[in-house]
Amino acid sequence: MKVLVTNYVHPCLISGLEEMGYEVTYDQNFDPEQLEAILPSLHGIIINTKIKMTAQRIKRGKQLRFIGRLGSGLDIIDLSTAQQCGVAVFNSPEGNRNAVAEHALGMLLCLANNIRRGDAEVRQKLWNREENRGFELAEKTIGLIGFGNTGQALARKLSRWALRVTYTDPYVLDIPEDLANIESVTINQLQREADIISLHVQLTEETEKMINEEFLSNCKKGLVLINTSRGAVVETRALLQSLENGHLSGACLDVFENEKPHSFTTEEDQLYDRLYSLDNVVLTPHVAGWTHASLRKIAETLLTKINAL
Repeated sequence: MKVLVTNYVHPCLISGLEEMGYEVTYDQNFDPEQLEAILPSLHGIIINTKIKMTAQRIKRGKQLRFIGRLGSGLDIIDLSTAQQCGVAVFNSPEGNRNAVAEHALGMLLCLANNIRRGDAEVRQKLWNREENRGFELAEKTIGLIGFGNTGQALARKLSRWALRVTYTDPYVLDIPEDLANIESVTINQLQREADIISLHVQLTEETEKMINEEFLSNCKKGLVLINTSRGAVVETRALLQSLENGHLSGACLDVFENEKPHSFTTEEDQLYDRLYSLDNVVLTPHVAGWTHASLRKIAETLLTKINAL
């Protein structure tokens, strides 16, 4: 049985698949245009964002038994077609949920304490203490939109801090016992009460551009927004407008609507230039779940799920 792995993975994933009896093609520079030709011979494929498993591709893979996703987002896979064709779909949010939670918290603390600006100023031999006076998280309310793997991981870290943690998620069914004290609220209550909102949702028709002008206008003035989920969940233009007019006091963004600067249109180039120029944002290049530990844990998670197939 043949498996194609198209992205850099921990070596234990390759050796583990081989121990299960799979013949593995491991090509980090795999050209997506070659996929159509080899799909009929594949029994499994493990992908990241550079390859989308469309309905057409899934149907072409007549022998496919599984599709493995390095990470959590399933928007690159046509799930309904996979189900119709009997192809198992495995993602691995258990592998990077801790990394994402730590990153979100780190970005928030960086923003709250003006660490990015302070670091740049000290390197220029500037000593602006009063101008870099920050704010504390204690006694604030943080609202988590989405309470799955990463939402729960962040809540677990914050539950011992002296702040109120709330969440909204219509799809979560079972809350772990150690998080039973985290308060479930409606989306409207979260908008009214949260000083900080952190997004932990999949990209779906329901969540695309969910954070738009209307949503933000109904949030508490001075809100800080954190997005480590998917860029298209937030409408960049609306976010920028809220930051520029002062309705939002800051944002921590690891993901963006367009994550390929070389493909920016003239309009996008101007839009992102305005965002990048703001002093009250912390920006990273979609690396929230990108740690050495998560590389291995993602591999181990997929191996466990594939082995149980």
